[in-house]
This record gives sequence, C-alpha cells and structure tokens, in this order.
Amino acid sequence: MFQGMEPISPATTPSRDVYTVSRLNREAKVLLEGSFPPIWIEGEISNLSRPASGHVYFTLKDAQAQVRCAFFRQHQRLLGIILKDGLRILARARVSLYEGRGDYQIIIEYMEDAGEGALRRAFDALKQRLLQEGLFDVAHKKPLPGLPRRLGIITSPSGAVLHDILTTLRRRFPGIAVLLYPVAVQGENAAEKIADAIRIAGKREDCDALILARGGGSLEDLQAFNEEIVARAIYACPIPIVCGVGHETDFTIADMVADARAPTPTAAAEMLSPDQQVWLAQFARFEARLFTGVQGQLRSHQQHLDWLGARLVHPRNYIALLQQNLKTLVQRLYLAEKTILRQARSEMQTIIARLHHQSPQPRLQALTLNHRHLYARLTTGMKRCLELADSRMRQLMQSLHTLSPLATLERGYAIVQRPNNNAIVTDARKIKSGDRVQARLAHGQLDCLVEKTHED
Repeated sequence: MFQGMEPISPATTPSRDVYTVSRLNREAKVLLEGSFPPIWIEGEISNLSRPASGHVYFTLKDAQAQVRCAFFRQHQRLLGIILKDGLRILARARVSLYEGRGDYQIIIEYMEDAGEGALRRAFDALKQRLLQEGLFDVAHKKPLPGLPRRLGIITSPSGAVLHDILTTLRRRFPGIAVLLYPVAVQGENAAEKIADAIRIAGKREDCDALILARGGGSLEDLQAFNEEIVARAIYACPIPIVCGVGHETDFTIADMVADARAPTPTAAAEMLSPDQQVWLAQFARFEARLFTGVQGQLRSHQQHLDWLGARLVHPRNYIALLQQNLKTLVQRLYLAEKTILRQARSEMQTIIARLHHQSPQPRLQALTLNHRHLYARLTTGMKRCLELADSRMRQLMQSLHTLSPLATLERGYAIVQRPNNNAIVTDARKIKSGDRVQARLAHGQLDCLVEKTHED
C-alpha cells in the first residue's frame, strides 16, 4: 500500500464490466477480423494434419515465427498442388481467432506453390507490358501458308513431340519437307537457345512456316516459353510461326505473340498441313470433270467432221459450179455497167441544163456596167473634194502666216531670250547691265551683252 492512500473496498468501487472467457475471445475475434483485410502470406508448411472432416490444419512458419492455419474443405476444390510438410506456399487468407481455445490463426482461402506463384506474377507482369507495346495485336500476325513446301520445327530432338509432329505430317500430307532446328525446351539457357533458333530460321527464310513446340508441364517447365527474349524473337521473325506448347489448357507468352496458337503440337502440324484425302478427292473431281469435258469436245469435233464430210464434193464438179457462177456474174456485171452508164449520162445532161440556166454571165455584165458608172462618179467626187481641200488649206496657211511670229520678224522685229534657259525677255527691268542675251531675227540670231537698260 502506498503511504497516504486508503485501501479501496469492493463495496465502494463502481459497477464492474466482467468479461467471460467466451466474450473475450469473441470480441478479440471480431477485432482481429475487422482490423485485417484479406492478405497474402508466404511460408513453409509444418505439422500438417488431415482429420476425418476433410479440413486441413497446419502451421505456417518462417525463420523467426509461426502461425496456425486452417484450410477448410470447401476451399480445396481448385487446389492444384499436393500439401506436405516442408512445402513453401503462397496463400490468400483471413486473420481470425479460434474461440474455443483462444488460439490466433489464419483461415486459408486459396494457395499455390510459392515458386510457381512468383513465376505467375512474373508471367502476368510481362504479359501486361507486351500487351501495351502491341506485341499481341492481330494486325501484326502473318497469314499461314495454304500449302507449305517446307516446315521448320523448333523443338527438342529427343522428345515425343517431334515424333508426333512428323507422324501427323506423314499422315496428312507426306509431300511437305521438314527442317528441324534442335533446341533445349527446358532448363538453363533454354530461352536463349529457342530465340537463337527463331532468329536463324528467320534470317535463312528457307521455310514457309515454323512450328514452335514442346510437351505439357508445370508453369516452371514451360518457363522458357514465357521469357521476353523468346517473345521478341517471335515478333521479329518474318516467317509465320504456329506455337504448339503444352496441352490445351497451357497458355504461354509465346502463344500470344505467335501468328497462330495450336492447343497441342499435333494440332500445330494439322494446322499447317492440308488433308491429303481432301486434296485427293478434289483431284478425283477434277479428273472426272476433265474426262467429261474431253469426251464432250471429242463428240463435238466428230459431229463437225461428219458435217464437213457431207459438204465435201469432187473438185471437178466444184470447178464446173464455179465456172457457171463466174459466167452468171460476168453477165450481171455487163448489164449493171450499161445501166450505170445510162443513168450517169442522164444525170449529166440534167446538170448541164441546170448550169446553163444558172449561168452568172448576164449578172456579171450588169455588175460590170454598174462598176464603171460608180468608178466615174467616185473619180469626179474625189477631184472635187481635193480641190475644196486645197483651197481651204491655202486659206489656212495664209491666216497662219499672218499670225506667225516669223512674219513679225520679217518686218524687223527680234525675240530676246536668256541664253541659259531660253526664257523670253519682255521686261527691261528684269535685265541688268552686264547680262548676256540672245536676239533671234528673221534670219539667224545675235549674242548680245547688255550695257545699259532703259525703262519706259
């Protein structure tokens, strides 16, 4: 007891809220579940237990801690892995508390192998990035050849995949040549080797199409076909590529970039090889149509030959017939010539009569007389006009001479000008002693020096 403090009596304390263990665990559970959203957690399985209920219980641990886990039966439908101690998993879970024992635990809703989960996340990230760059666009995909002369196969030479593809090609169309590009389809540096094979095939261009194939497996087994280097090699290849990797449910980045995806390697071979039975049936139909056409042509030519044979006559008879036709044509030609000449003579006489009737001679004579009369009138009129113009011009010349300053000069007058600008001097006050002037006379001019001026 502290000094100066009185002990508290239970009777004097306020009313107390007493928790039961069940209430405490229940509220703790609500608090935990409300504080944590669904989480992803990674760890190693230990103490795995499978009771008769079908639920699975285990401990998930890392290097420093561990937590109890419950994986209920209704969530185990999509489980694709075998649970065992020591397996490292990635799980989606809810944080909870088991009220019966007060144990803190997590409830697993989904789990996957931790290694495969990392590969899946890398797969999704690469898929999204290549999708944004346009490597999956349909516009970039090349059409497959209808009848390839040679197919290139990029796969392992030791697997059953190559045998299945060759068997399918022999069964469907054995005339197609095959060129193998052997590569490792799994393991270290497999992606680089596959990409190198694609680049070599694209550079050589000695195949009409390529098959990229391997058998089925886990996501880790197919990792070489989910690498960026393989995707970009497929995208840059100028030859159409059919990707037949894994089983029908397997889907890789290579499938998305390739020009076509086949669910299996065998399906890839079927996609690129026509069915020989279909071709043989079509050839049989063509053969039947050709045979029918040839038979029809032969019958038509035989009928034409029979018709020509019926028309064929002996050359002597044919010559006699031609001679008779020639005589007939000569007679018809003679009669036609006489008729044509008679008609031409009659038409010519009619035209001559019309020409005499339409002769321009009388009209030309009348026009000639009129022309002579008009010419005489024109000559007389022109002489009269010229005489009037000459008299008028003489009158004007006399008037002009009377008004001309030259006539004034003839009477002894002169025109005084300044020599620098030829300005006429009319006022003696504008001239000073010592100035030079020019005096223009009726005949010639004088350069004068003014000695003195006189005003009126």
